[in-house]
Amino acid sequence: MSSEELTVPAGTGEAEVVTEAEVVAESVAEAEVVAEAEAVTEAEAVVGAEAEAVAEQAAARTYAVVADANVRSGPGTSYEKVGRVKAGSRVTIACQRPGETVKGPTGTSKIWDRIGSGRYVSDTYVRTGSNGYVAPRC
Repeated sequence: MSSEELTVPAGTGEAEVVTEAEVVAESVAEAEVVAEAEAVTEAEAVVGAEAEAVAEQAAARTYAVVADANVRSGPGTSYEKVGRVKAGSRVTIACQRPGETVKGPTGTSKIWDRIGSGRYVSDTYVRTGSNGYVAPRC
């Protein structure tokens, strides 16, 4: 047996002859697996933190409804009424678009807030803190 060969017990109860290079290669492979697992764990932590930040941003884009209002299927009072929002509730504005001009509790505006698929409420019923657009245009 050369000095580079080692005798190690095999799983079957027999001795197996392996080289130092094979032992080193196996150790390196195990270290790479551990490093990869640590990298995956770190990536999962980053993704979790990013998801939390997105959720916080979404929560920050909710706005108070200042008076009971009809929810319409489009940006105007001629569109079908598809629901109501109550004063004091909060809505998430997905996007905004111009539509019929409405005079409401916060002033007069042609901006309509899309709060869901086919669900619009006049911006004059939502306290956005602005007279202009606060979300992307639809």
